[in-house]
Amino acid sequence: MLRHFNNFARQVSTVATAIPLAGCNWSQSILAPYGSHAETIDRLTWPFFIGGTLIVGLVAGLVAAAILLRRELKAWMANSNFIIGFGIVFPVMTLTTILTYSSVTSRTLFTIGKPEIRIEVIGEQFWWRVNYLDDQGNTAFATANEIRIPINTPVEFILKTRDVIHSFWVPNLAGKLDMIPGRINSYTLAATTPGIYRGQCAEYCGAQHALMAFYVVATSKADYETWFAQQFGDAPEPTNPFLAQGQKEFLAAGCGACHTIRGTAANGVLGPDLTRVGSRISLAAGTYPVNVGTLAGWTSSAQHLKPGNLMPSFGNLQGEQLRAIATYLESLK
Repeated sequence: MLRHFNNFARQVSTVATAIPLAGCNWSQSILAPYGSHAETIDRLTWPFFIGGTLIVGLVAGLVAAAILLRRELKAWMANSNFIIGFGIVFPVMTLTTILTYSSVTSRTLFTIGKPEIRIEVIGEQFWWRVNYLDDQGNTAFATANEIRIPINTPVEFILKTRDVIHSFWVPNLAGKLDMIPGRINSYTLAATTPGIYRGQCAEYCGAQHALMAFYVVATSKADYETWFAQQFGDAPEPTNPFLAQGQKEFLAAGCGACHTIRGTAANGVLGPDLTRVGSRISLAAGTYPVNVGTLAGWTSSAQHLKPGNLMPSFGNLQGEQLRAIATYLESLK
């Protein structure tokens, strides 16, 4: 029965990844900016791209002319005025214009405003620990692989790593910033449009680098404040015997040694905080959507689904135990 359930869970997980996550209305691209930081990068990108294309076209045209034109015209191209104009004046004017434009435009990356929210993001192999900080810089509550922010609000991201170099990147909202061992990097951004935006580790960090993603959910301030208030306190108590069985099986399997579920005996800090895991969009750092099938499959076959991550596969659990654990975790909202 275990073998059949594991196969079923894997099939569910595989099919789920082929379906776009419900509610996502983004295109993961720097050419679709929905944040002030990304809009500045977009303003820098297009003039450079268009200008570079025109310069390449001009140089290619001159090379073609030098090869194909008659000797008299080639001689004209070889005179001093032509060489000074296109060899000195044109490059100096072009590079000066580019330097001035980029310097003036880039300054807006650092003038978004004083941050109203501070979020600490710690890169780990291969997931993202997310801590929302209070006014004193202490962790108010923790989540994982998903960041919620209000629109039109400066948010400071404090970026760290617990192991190797990672790189924090949400193309639609901001540029890349590395997370380097022993250092703390930070930048401030503001989303301008509600939506769900996919982020990605942009620095190779190991075997599952490609499956180290996350989501930034930008909402109205009212919706954000409602969500924020719901994050405090303990996880909801089981409301029926099957959920109670799932909680019991979760603790009996030793999951609490690595994971925290506030209000229970689970207080591990090695893995993601699961107090509100059922309300998240994705599981395993953007690899699978959150539902009972994927939660069961991940519990039983984490090393098969994402080899090299730090969570062991619990292949000893029977199908009914897995379903109870997964149903309980899915209820934590």
